[in-house]
Amino acid sequence: MSLPNPPTKIVETDILVVGGGMAGCGAVFEAKYWCGGKCKVTLVDKAKVEKSGAVGMGLSACNLGVFTTDPDDPKPEDFVYYVRNDFLGIVREDLVYDIARHMTSTIKLFDEWGLPIWRDPKTGKYMRTGRWQHPIHGESYKAIIAEACYKSADEVYERVAVTHPLMDERVPNRIAGVVGFHVRDGTFYVFKAKAVIVAAGGTSLLYRPRSVGEGMGRTWYPTWASGSALAIPILAGAEATSLEFRLIVVRFKDAYGPVGFPYLLLKMRSTDVKGKQWEPLPDEAKAELSKIFFDYAWAKPTPTPIRTWVTVTNLKQGRGPDIMQTQERLPDHESLHVLFEDYLDMTPTQAFYWAANNIHPEKTPSELLPTEPYIQASHASPGAMWASGPADIAPPEYKWGPNRMLTVEGLFGAGDTVGGSGHKFSSGSFTEGRIAGKSAVRYVLTQAKDYKPTVSSDTIERYKEIVYRPLVWYHMNKPLTTTPETPHTNWYEIHPNYLNWHQLLLRLQKIMDEYVAGWGMFYVTNEYLLNRAVELLRMLEEDFRFAAAASYHELLRVWEVYHRLLVGQGVTVSMLHRKESRGYYFNADYPYIDETNWHVFVNARRDPKTGQWSVRTVPLIHILP
Repeated sequence: MSLPNPPTKIVETDILVVGGGMAGCGAVFEAKYWCGGKCKVTLVDKAKVEKSGAVGMGLSACNLGVFTTDPDDPKPEDFVYYVRNDFLGIVREDLVYDIARHMTSTIKLFDEWGLPIWRDPKTGKYMRTGRWQHPIHGESYKAIIAEACYKSADEVYERVAVTHPLMDERVPNRIAGVVGFHVRDGTFYVFKAKAVIVAAGGTSLLYRPRSVGEGMGRTWYPTWASGSALAIPILAGAEATSLEFRLIVVRFKDAYGPVGFPYLLLKMRSTDVKGKQWEPLPDEAKAELSKIFFDYAWAKPTPTPIRTWVTVTNLKQGRGPDIMQTQERLPDHESLHVLFEDYLDMTPTQAFYWAANNIHPEKTPSELLPTEPYIQASHASPGAMWASGPADIAPPEYKWGPNRMLTVEGLFGAGDTVGGSGHKFSSGSFTEGRIAGKSAVRYVLTQAKDYKPTVSSDTIERYKEIVYRPLVWYHMNKPLTTTPETPHTNWYEIHPNYLNWHQLLLRLQKIMDEYVAGWGMFYVTNEYLLNRAVELLRMLEEDFRFAAAASYHELLRVWEVYHRLLVGQGVTVSMLHRKESRGYYFNADYPYIDETNWHVFVNARRDPKTGQWSVRTVPLIHILP
């Protein structure tokens, strides 16, 4: 098989940051500060940094609090208790505390860089929506952060999609860099580094979304987030944690507009279709809630999985969908203006949806539905990679290397890459990037100062063949394809020898939705379904040898689907291992929380040589009472 003949470019650096979202920008900014002139910092991103990551769409809040000496401000331990409660007890408290104690400096940086954070006109303090958010004018949020990143990095490579990690051929379990390709001109890139910080995106479109037809692919979490934050470390053999704790959030139906802002700032309320609020609950719902969630059922604030569970229960029992009673809290044009500005800042689709469907939120309520599941570690879920904790507070069992190093030597994580923690959101992800960046600099200037990546030219050529194989396979088989002149627009073309990216994606989403507790199954699964999913996902991975791409854009899509597939495998084996229901799904064979046996982490690892998964439990150690 002859390869296409794109040029190969080899880039050597000291610290390589993969992903230009908030965490990646934080890593570059902090790493370069501590490097001084002693090391080189390089960023690679598959998009443009100023529009990369979830915040690329804009945002209306700068999340987490500012921990100062002000008695009104929450303290780091308060945030740890909040996250522990929201994750139903399973959380790496050392990682959460580490982010919380560094939040003040991050918020001050954002303020200095020009992020418009709302202030109380009477006190001059940052305003709050709830306890953990500051409202902002955030349509240019990411562009402001990207400017600091551009100024800090020694080199920035944009529109380069990273597909695989490069492992050192001399040192076992040691990362040496990554490979990828330019999505516009096809150049094959080989990045060699002493330390790699993966700060890419979590996983959207792994499960079948509710939106179909014209809205195909419309999701809450960005559609371009293809799970690379997890897939790249997984391919390197790093250990993952808490993948079974997927994220399902309640959002406005179809447009996926977040509901936190209406709840917290505008004090709106939601009801079922009968007009009943879920708080206080009817007695029969209270009894069921207590049976499933035990003590967590009465925690304050109510954990996000339980709030989602109530919405799902209303749907199953014929009282759904839930309704946001927007008309009750929009008596004047000022409140209406604030609501529309909120969505135009971060989810313009919500404003467009209201206009397209003749919905006037000041007059008409709006429907709410739970989303399809996502796998990421920056929001109200902790599923990602297992990382070493901070030296001063992490228990010995959670420390094996520098802060935020994964279980592969030289490989660090931040944001959606680091699991066992969550509620980082935008500013917390940036903060964790700063933590990882500083840690990587110390590592490069001390432990790895004499390290030189060992990667042979044969290995580089082998990866080049792997990366471009879908492109070659398409052109070899194109003569047998119907309507081959428009392959990128005809997703349903007929061809006997290959699968295009969209067909692979639909097959993956169908498996995950029907077997691994998607919305089509009301987020319910059992051991039979999970075991069958393991088989089906294995067969799908085998069929990737028939993946075809007619262009570099389609080649990008193929590898995005492959990254999602790897995450899906990890989710499935982790759910199969946990013999209880904890989080946003129910295992019908084990429908209740089991605090005695399963107050532990479930960690999964894929063997890079065989592709086989192994799963183990890790004791949960609290650092706070």
